[in-house]
Amino acid sequence: MPFFVNPKTKKRKFQAKDQKSLGKKKGLKNQKALSEEVESDSDVDSSNEATETRGKFYSSDEDEEETPQQKRLRLAKEYLSQLENEEAENIEDEDAVKQAVSSRLQHDISEQAGKLTKEVADTCSCPRPQDLRVFRGHSLPVTAVVITPDDKFVFTASKDCNICKWDVQSGLKVKTIKGGRKGTEDVHIGHTDHILCLAISSDGNFLAAGDMNNMVKLWNPHDCSFIHKFRGHRGPVTGVSFRKGTHTLFSCSTDKAVKVWSVDELAYVETLYGHNSPITCIDSLNRDRAITSGGSDRSIHIWKIPEDSQLLFYGHEGSIECVALINEGNFFSGSEDSSLCLWSVLKKKPLVTRQHAHGTPAGQNSEDWISAVAALQYSDLVASGSKDGLVRLWKCGPNFKSLSPLFEVPVNGFVNSLSFSSNGDFLVVGVGQEHRLGRWWRLKDAKNGWVIIPLKGLDQSSDDSGASESSEEGSDDDSGNSD
Repeated sequence: MPFFVNPKTKKRKFQAKDQKSLGKKKGLKNQKALSEEVESDSDVDSSNEATETRGKFYSSDEDEEETPQQKRLRLAKEYLSQLENEEAENIEDEDAVKQAVSSRLQHDISEQAGKLTKEVADTCSCPRPQDLRVFRGHSLPVTAVVITPDDKFVFTASKDCNICKWDVQSGLKVKTIKGGRKGTEDVHIGHTDHILCLAISSDGNFLAAGDMNNMVKLWNPHDCSFIHKFRGHRGPVTGVSFRKGTHTLFSCSTDKAVKVWSVDELAYVETLYGHNSPITCIDSLNRDRAITSGGSDRSIHIWKIPEDSQLLFYGHEGSIECVALINEGNFFSGSEDSSLCLWSVLKKKPLVTRQHAHGTPAGQNSEDWISAVAALQYSDLVASGSKDGLVRLWKCGPNFKSLSPLFEVPVNGFVNSLSFSSNGDFLVVGVGQEHRLGRWWRLKDAKNGWVIIPLKGLDQSSDDSGASESSEEGSDDDSGNSD
């Protein structure tokens, strides 16, 4: 026998051929069995109907020959004719119809691109003290507040390591994610050090919280159950933000780094470097970008994730404490020099600067620095807060080239966090005796809690019962996780 012939291989080949032949025989038997089956009338009718439908579908030569570009052109013409017909019903002049169609097209383009600015600032009215709803429930200063996308619940975080879920309509505490003692991180599910920031995904399925233990913890907002913890930062996590419409999470820290996380995969993605000082705040919108304020390096960075690049902005004279995106092209920032700035992503310097927005004209020595800012996204309404215990509402002018004050609301305490409801009907404020990042001052007269400031639909005939103060309602029985 030749040396290159392996009898085992030869045997396997024959076995494979036998298996193939057996498979062919079985297939022939199955085909014979199928051919012997008698078709019912319903099967024949259904097959005939399907054939006719296919014939009708493919009978049009225009559909077969139409290219994607021609299809887009045809749909555009149909949409234009529809707009013209709608406007012609109300307007007789042809020139007026063309102008109305043009304005509607610009409106639709801006809305789809996320650049539409809703003018809501003029519809807001200053509430009276009895219109405010004040809530207690944390033993230490409230550091962060977020509102669920449906505006039904509010989550608050505090230096007492607890996260509380509140019902907006009833004002009752629904759940409590209880914190633990420092050093019990491996045993306790909840946070064991000061919680500094909160963020909720745009679909309301994930709640992220950053703390002094250098961790980002992920929670289920519906039942307040624990999902996952992200480790990687080398300093306290000062800000978290979900990219709108996705489950991509951005976090920033005093370690001068920005980290990107995939919540769907519960995995780390990448780290972004560029700041020269601890990062104080982060925000994001629809685009795959994040904006951060760099604290004492007095810089604001916009991180372009896909391009692996960043934009730098300078304009404040002091440490930048907070930043908020108004839309994809404009943002709002506050500094310890008590100034507010309105920016465009196309310019390195601010479009508008309001010096001494809170406090006296004491420059960098002013104690009333801006501690929190918020923007009602895609609108002309923004808010700021400071140690002076005032929440001030501002209106952005046309093309964001002006910033004018609307009114102010006293809340008594450090304004550590601000959050607008999605429809702009109310503003939620986190208040404490201390600043969220430190204990430079302590306001003994202030009380730790959070406040709902109504902005629209105020009933001026209401009495003092409009103000409410909640304590430890729904405490132990409704608490979420415990030791």
